[in-house]
Amino acid sequence: MHHSAASFQLLPGAGTSPVILHVPHSSRVVPDCVRGGIVLDDRGLERELDHITDSHTADIAAGAAAAAAVTPWRFVNGLSRLVIDPERFPDEREEMLAVGMGAVYTHTTHRERLRPEGFDARPLIERYFHPYANAMTGAVEDRLEAAGRAVIIDVHSYPTEPLPYELHADGMRPPICLGTDAFHTPPGLLALAGEAFAGCGGTALDSPFAGTYVPLRYYGKDDRVSALMVEIRRDAYMSEPGGPAGAGLDALSAALAALVDGVQAER
Repeated sequence: MHHSAASFQLLPGAGTSPVILHVPHSSRVVPDCVRGGIVLDDRGLERELDHITDSHTADIAAGAAAAAAVTPWRFVNGLSRLVIDPERFPDEREEMLAVGMGAVYTHTTHRERLRPEGFDARPLIERYFHPYANAMTGAVEDRLEAAGRAVIIDVHSYPTEPLPYELHADGMRPPICLGTDAFHTPPGLLALAGEAFAGCGGTALDSPFAGTYVPLRYYGKDDRVSALMVEIRRDAYMSEPGGPAGAGLDALSAALAALVDGVQAER
């Protein structure tokens, strides 16, 4: 049985739009066939999902897409990052391997075991990671052909209090963290983001989370692909951990829409 086709969605935007809103961590869905390889009991799994899921970020992206003058594209992961994390390197380049959180997590946010010792991650990588990466690569390729450029805006959130797995937990935790890449984040994109989110309580760069997501085919090679990671502190829009969204969600959607509009208007 092959379910990977349904594990993510590319939601089309305007033909002329270069923007892809990428939402990798919003889902809590863990298929039964994957659940069997996780050692937590059901209560433990729900608790871990509360902490690890960027809850409601798909709703923030949907609100932004609806409000934008020109509709951006959206690439949305339909599965939990406990299945695979599409944003990790699938090899030893990944610094999160140090805490058991490479492309397939072996440990939880609280440094407890998630999968048994000696777990073979390759079937999950083959079944879920590679199809996702290929589809995202294709989405970027399509934007390059249609618009001459591609702008990936990653929509994430992060907890107000650091979790034990974080490697850089001592940094600032602003309402909006903007993750950048030296090659793929041009100053203009960063400036637009600063303006768009100015009313959201303050932004900081690359703290507590740094970097952006660019498909490996283009990573460090093609400057027509730009990227920015937007990390929203969860107390800005939801009850932590894992609770319902609140009043802040609409303002964040509007700010993200303003960023999208700014990008579209650039040239």
